[in-house]
Amino acid sequence: MSFIFFNDQFINEAKSINLNTCNWDTNPPCLTISSKISNSSKISDTSINKIIISKKEIDQSMATDLVGLLKTIPGINITQSGPQGQQASIFMRGTGSNHTLVMINGVPINDQSTTQGLHDFGVDFLHTIQQIEIYPGSSSTHFGTNAIGGAVNIILDIDYNDSLSVNSDHKNNYNFFINKNFLNKDLSSFNFKFAFLNKEIISAKIGNDEKDKLENFTSNINYQKQINDSLTFSNTMYLRQTNSEYDNSQSQYEGYKSNNNMLTNQFRLSDTKDNKKNDLVIYFNTYDREYDEVGIIDEYKSNVVGAKIDSSKTYSDKFSLGYGADYKYDWGKFDNRGSYAASTKGDISNFALYTNFGWNIFTSSNISFFLRNDRHNEIGNNKTYKFIFNKELKNSYFGFATMSGLRNPTIYELYGTDNYGYSGNKDLKAEKSITHELYGNIDLQKNLNFSTTFFKSRIIDNIEYLNNQYVNDTDNIDLKQSGVNSELNFSLKKINLNLFSSFLSSKKENGSNQLRRPKKNYGFKILKKLDNPIVGKFNINLNYNHYGKHYDTHSKNFSVIEMDSTDIVDLRLSKKFFNTNFFLNISNLFNENYQRPHGYNQENRYINFGFKF
Repeated sequence: MSFIFFNDQFINEAKSINLNTCNWDTNPPCLTISSKISNSSKISDTSINKIIISKKEIDQSMATDLVGLLKTIPGINITQSGPQGQQASIFMRGTGSNHTLVMINGVPINDQSTTQGLHDFGVDFLHTIQQIEIYPGSSSTHFGTNAIGGAVNIILDIDYNDSLSVNSDHKNNYNFFINKNFLNKDLSSFNFKFAFLNKEIISAKIGNDEKDKLENFTSNINYQKQINDSLTFSNTMYLRQTNSEYDNSQSQYEGYKSNNNMLTNQFRLSDTKDNKKNDLVIYFNTYDREYDEVGIIDEYKSNVVGAKIDSSKTYSDKFSLGYGADYKYDWGKFDNRGSYAASTKGDISNFALYTNFGWNIFTSSNISFFLRNDRHNEIGNNKTYKFIFNKELKNSYFGFATMSGLRNPTIYELYGTDNYGYSGNKDLKAEKSITHELYGNIDLQKNLNFSTTFFKSRIIDNIEYLNNQYVNDTDNIDLKQSGVNSELNFSLKKINLNLFSSFLSSKKENGSNQLRRPKKNYGFKILKKLDNPIVGKFNINLNYNHYGKHYDTHSKNFSVIEMDSTDIVDLRLSKKFFNTNFFLNISNLFNENYQRPHGYNQENRYINFGFKF
C-alpha cells in the first residue's frame, strides 16, 4: 500500500500507483510513505505470507484494543486474565505465548523484564495505529528471535486526516482521541496523536461483585522530512501508560493496581531509488511497570537500544537481492516482593547478519531464499532460513515454503532467582522450530476470493522448568503443531462478507493437547450499506466469532478441565452526516457469560456511542 501526498490532499490508494512519475521535480511534488519488511527484496517480498489490517478496517472493527482486533484472525488464539486492561497472551498457530514477536515499524518491542520475554497484548490500544501487519508462521529470518509462531508489526505513521473522536456509554465511561497534522512548505510534516480512555469494568476474578477501573493514555508523535528526491528522514515516538485494577484472588481484590508504561523512539533514514533501497533505523525502547499489591510494590524495568541497516537491489525483472545487519542490546531487571519472591538483573546482546534473493525462475514463477545468522553473547551463533516457491496462474496462485525459527533464552531464564531455589542457567540453548507450509489463493468469480494455508511445524530444544531450573528438553520428543487456516471473501458495491476458519492440532510431548488452544475457530464479518427512507444512508457491521472447546487449568485445584466453546457477536451501526461519522457499538450482543482462562471474567454486553469528526 502506498501513501501519496499532493499539495494539501492526502490520497490513500489501495491499488498500485506508478511511482516513476513521483519525484522531486514533479509539479506539484509528492511524498511516498511505505512499510519495509526486513531481509527482503522486490521479488522475494511478493512471496512472504502476511495479513494487512488497514486503518479503515481498524475503524470498522469496533475494537478499541489489540485483543479485540486480533481475535478474528485465523490462527490466533487469545487468552486474557479478565476484561479490558488485564494481561493478555496470544498463541499463534498453537505455539507458546512467548513465540510471537511484536514490533513497532519493524522494531521488536517484546518486554525483556518479563519471565519469558512475551508481550502483554492487554495494555495496547488502537487509537494511534495506522496499520497492523501479521506474519503467520516463523519469521525469524526477517525479524530475529521470538518469531517462532509468527510476528505482529504495528505501523505508526503520519495520519494526514485531522480528526477528533469521542465515545461514551450510559455510565459515563469515555474514550477521547485527537489527531493533528502540520504540513510545512519544505515538504516536512509533523503529526501529533493523543488518546485517553477511562472505563469501569467488571471484576477480573470470577465471583467478585466489585468493579475494576481502567485508564489508558497513548500519544504518538511523527515527523518526516523529504531531504531530496530519494532521501527521507523520519522520527517516531510512542508513549503508552495503562493503569488498571486487578484481583489477586476471589477473597483478595481490594488495593491491587498495575501501572504499565512503555516508550519507544525511532530515528529512520530511507534512501529509495528505482532499483535500490537502503534503510537505517536507530531505536530505543523502555518499559517501567509496577504492581501494587496492597502496599507491596513489584517493579519491572527494561531498556533496549539497537540499530538496523537494510539494503536491497533489483538487478532485472528476473533477480533481486537483499542484505543487512541488526544489533540489539537488552538490559532488564525486576524485583517481585510478594509471597513468591523472585528477582533478576542482567543484560544480553545480539548481532545478526542476513541476506536474501528472489528469482523469477520461470514465467509467473519465483523462488525466494532467506538466510540469517544471530550471534548472542551467551548462546552463540544460530542460523535460520526460509525457502519459498510461488506460482501464479490466470486467476490464482499457490506455493509452498519451508522455514526455521528461533527463540533465545530470556534474561530471567539466564540470570534470574526466586525463593524456591531457582537460579539462572547460562548453559541454555536456543529453542528452534521447523515449519512447512502449502498455500493457495483463487479468484472463484470476479467478486469472490478463497485462500487457504496448510502448515505443519515442530519445536526443538524447547525450554522447560525442571528441578528448580530452566533446561532444554533432552528426550528428543518435539512439540508439534499442524492445522489449516482459510478465508472466503465476497464483495459487491453495498456488501462485504468475510468468512474465516481455523483448525488446529497442538500437542505436548506426551501427545496430549496443549492448553488454551481450541481445535477449531470460525466466524464471519459483514459490512452492509443500507438506505432507509427515514434515516437515510447508514452502515451496519456484524461480527461473529466461534471460539471452540479447549483444555485449561482449573483456577482452584489446578486440574486439567475442558472449557466450553463461546459464540460472540458484535454489532456496529454508523452514519455519516457532513464531515462527522456517528456510531453505536454493541459488544457481546447476546451477553454471553464466559471465562477465559478459567476463573477470570470476560466482559458482558457493552454499549457505547460516539462520533468521529
